[in-house]
Amino acid sequence: MRPMRTYAGIPRELSQLENANIVLQSFPYDGTSTWGKGADRGFEAFLDASENMELYDIETDSEVYKKGIHLLDELKDFASPENMFQQTYQRTKEILAMNKFPSFFGGEHSISIGIMKAFYEQYPDLTVLQIDAHADLRPSYDGSPYNHACAMFDANLNTNLIQVGIRSMDESEKHIMNKSNVFFADRLQENDDWMDESISKMTDQVYISFDLDALDPSIMPATGTPEPGGLLWYQTIQYLRKVFEAKNVVGFDIVELAPIVGWRAPQFLAAKLYYKMLTYKFQS
Repeated sequence: MRPMRTYAGIPRELSQLENANIVLQSFPYDGTSTWGKGADRGFEAFLDASENMELYDIETDSEVYKKGIHLLDELKDFASPENMFQQTYQRTKEILAMNKFPSFFGGEHSISIGIMKAFYEQYPDLTVLQIDAHADLRPSYDGSPYNHACAMFDANLNTNLIQVGIRSMDESEKHIMNKSNVFFADRLQENDDWMDESISKMTDQVYISFDLDALDPSIMPATGTPEPGGLLWYQTIQYLRKVFEAKNVVGFDIVELAPIVGWRAPQFLAAKLYYKMLTYKFQS
């Protein structure tokens, strides 16, 4: 991390913790990914892109950075998946005590397990909205329940889990999945009715876990497993705006950015997505 860096190069007074309404915690961890590696380099690429992004949002006629965004020190030295889970869980509990709006950036999707546990302990009637290509419902994988393939197993047991964009899963997961709360990717192409239907299934307080492989690889190739047939940009932000307007989004994470050397568009998309989500939160 560069010394004294601020999010998107915003003025230092807006980046100081005491002045910020928003905190951004990074967990650049890539310990359990099984094919495409590089998610531990995603946050640095995201920050570089953010520094080259214009901060006026045309859609909402706003500049959300003026709410103040503080970069927390990254947490990245993990001895094992179990240690990663414990550290992310404890750090998230500390962040929730700050009374700021919490946002998180991976790393691979396993970082969300500890984050979501801290959230559902604070918000007992929590909905987790998972936007993802993969079901991630295995109880254990490669000998650990804290694997990226297990990212939603605990949330499925302890929250109202809504899954959007799913188009890849193991046969065993269909016996765990609550199919009435799953909006498979092929249905998303038919019309927009799924947007309001999925929102109607949510409780008042929502945590969003956004795996970038939910997006079609034509716009987001820089993930470990770029599944064909995903969401496109305007469809995605239309849905997110609806969610933020209808519900109290209490936090979110973005995971699985694995940068491709020489190709800047994917990290720029991730930077815009993060900024859009903050914009919708503070507009709503």
